[in-house]
Amino acid sequence: MPIFSRLPAVGLLLAGLISCSQPAKPDPAAATIPAAYFQPADSGAVQTGGVQIIPITTPKGTFNVWTKRFGHNPRIKVLLLNGGPGATHEYFECLESFLPQDGIEFIYYDQLGCGNSDNPRDTALWSLPRYVEEVEQVRQALKLDKDNFYLLGHSWGGILAAEYAFKYQQHLKGLVISNMMMSIPAYNQYADQVLAPQLKPAVLAEIRRIEAQKDFQNPRYMQLLEANFYNEHLCRLPRLPEPMTRALGKTNQSLYVTMQGPSEFGASGKLLRWNRVPDLAQLAVPVLSIGGNHDTMDPAHMRLVAAKVQHGTALICPQGSHMSMYDDQLTYMAGLRRWILGVDKGEQEVKL
Repeated sequence: MPIFSRLPAVGLLLAGLISCSQPAKPDPAAATIPAAYFQPADSGAVQTGGVQIIPITTPKGTFNVWTKRFGHNPRIKVLLLNGGPGATHEYFECLESFLPQDGIEFIYYDQLGCGNSDNPRDTALWSLPRYVEEVEQVRQALKLDKDNFYLLGHSWGGILAAEYAFKYQQHLKGLVISNMMMSIPAYNQYADQVLAPQLKPAVLAEIRRIEAQKDFQNPRYMQLLEANFYNEHLCRLPRLPEPMTRALGKTNQSLYVTMQGPSEFGASGKLLRWNRVPDLAQLAVPVLSIGGNHDTMDPAHMRLVAAKVQHGTALICPQGSHMSMYDDQLTYMAGLRRWILGVDKGEQEVKL
């Protein structure tokens, strides 16, 4: 995951092949928000703005996770999985400026240990298989099914979304893997062989020296990364968008380090050997694989993901980095909207 665990007062996020040089145009026929889009979730009940607290059963007891529905569409419900690991749902708030135009319902969700959800402070619960079961419990509680359930995971959320699909794709209508490779060894290789050499030799040498000493709390480490790496590959805007800084600033460092490891160049935690590339052909649901030309993730790998699944589409944002939803926003949002609407119409490999 491209790893933004310590930005300036912030944290980190973790066959139809299309490279988008121009923003795709959503279907004009779907551009009018249906009247039912903002109807209350439960007529007659006390309204909470779509917030639903869901109890999650774990090996260490029952905990509560926070969700919030935005809009209402019985056919299209997009559950959002944030990155990090350990950030919050808040950087997805930019979707509010785009998805309602097509009547697309989406659901914010803070994973256990993140944001508004409970934080058990128990590293035994920070594991990929347990998070997969958590997502399944959330799906059941929200009454999502194969006729309406789209899962969008960004960064670490892309790992979680893919892993969920490998076990529970029978419940999915569509899967979006945003800015995340399907192999941590391949990601580490890309970071080491492609991204690192782009840095000035003196800068890279100093970063490597700090990492070798495991001095990750050294302020100089973040100064070097912010000026020489994050600005190029995390978010290329002159100023970080407020929802992004707010979300990453709340990163759960225990969760992040346990899963990702402390280094900003490659992963070394529990995810070190995770590799699902050989299994991608098992995915039969429509898949949208999103990447950016300047991403911390290899855009060629994102095309590979779309090619290896049974019904894949690649959306490569030419100006985008890891946060393509912000720094190549029109391409990202237009492509995402058109893909969702295409799958809703029955298309399996959507032309962007």
